[in-house]
Amino acid sequence: MAESGIGQKDLAVLLERVNKNTLPDPLKETIVIRLEQLEKLVDSQAFLPEYDRVSKYIEWVIKVPWEKKTQDNLDLENAKKVLESHHYGLAEIKDRVLEYMSVMKLKTEKGEAEEIGRAPILFFVGLVGTGKTTIAPSIAEAMGRKFARIPFGGMGDPLDLRGLSKLHAEAEPGKVIKALVDTQSKNPVILLDEIDRVTDEGRASIMGVLVELLDPKQNHSFVDHYIDYPVDLSQVLFIATANNTHSIATAVMDRLEPISMPSYSDQEKIIIGQKYVLPQKLAMAGIPENSLVINDAVWAQVVRPLGYDAGIRTLERTIDGVVRKVARLIVEGKVKSVDLTPENIKEYLPQ
Repeated sequence: MAESGIGQKDLAVLLERVNKNTLPDPLKETIVIRLEQLEKLVDSQAFLPEYDRVSKYIEWVIKVPWEKKTQDNLDLENAKKVLESHHYGLAEIKDRVLEYMSVMKLKTEKGEAEEIGRAPILFFVGLVGTGKTTIAPSIAEAMGRKFARIPFGGMGDPLDLRGLSKLHAEAEPGKVIKALVDTQSKNPVILLDEIDRVTDEGRASIMGVLVELLDPKQNHSFVDHYIDYPVDLSQVLFIATANNTHSIATAVMDRLEPISMPSYSDQEKIIIGQKYVLPQKLAMAGIPENSLVINDAVWAQVVRPLGYDAGIRTLERTIDGVVRKVARLIVEGKVKSVDLTPENIKEYLPQ
């Protein structure tokens, strides 16, 4: 049984937190009524469990960015630089992003920014390693928005997205609300990653939640079972990815704008390896950039050590392996720099 003074003091602290934070008025009123009801249970054995449940709920509710948002950076020249700095090629995708930002800029200037969310959702479809997932945070950076990723691989329950009722012990919000909480923004870029890889058992119900997320007529009042109050997702920029579209519901496809991610040619991979992957791997390993030089004549072996690969995953692993070997040689004092040539390349390529 809780001591009266302690219980009432804790309830007063919760009430103060509710009043200090920006919450929708109807939600705030509901919570205040619940705290008043809870005050009557202070001397009851039911007080502590119910207090724990209510305090946990309030902690989550005040973390939701009901009004917080970031200011969009709609400078197209800046966006071009950001996209080019992270990705080689992908001209169609970069053009599509710049077109989307142009529409946003015009709508904002006309005072019609709330209609932007009605544009189709960008949906990147392609083989593994073609850049589907990595392009999304680059788009967020280009626009000056926060970024969150929701992985769909292996997801089998729509409650993963929509949350569990607060009446259940251990209940929490779903991944959508958690993405808003993590970014502390009501207009982040949220990546719905690999939406084709949900389980067969949960596919139909998860696709139903996706329709609600992506439909501008519905997503302005998305109800998470735990929060139990409509949350406005209309300013979120959703981006989806998949390896293929075979298992994606027609209703979901209707709300997406599919963009094919092309496979990379060997020549494109060489440029990506030289300009992006090698400098990145050297920096991660703490190796000065001029301490590892890969001769032009051996790049063909670096990009295709085992055969054809549509993406750049193999290229990244290969360069990573080479860099690790060079790092060890430098630490052991055997070399100060390495120049990879046709004569010594096999010593450094991962087997």
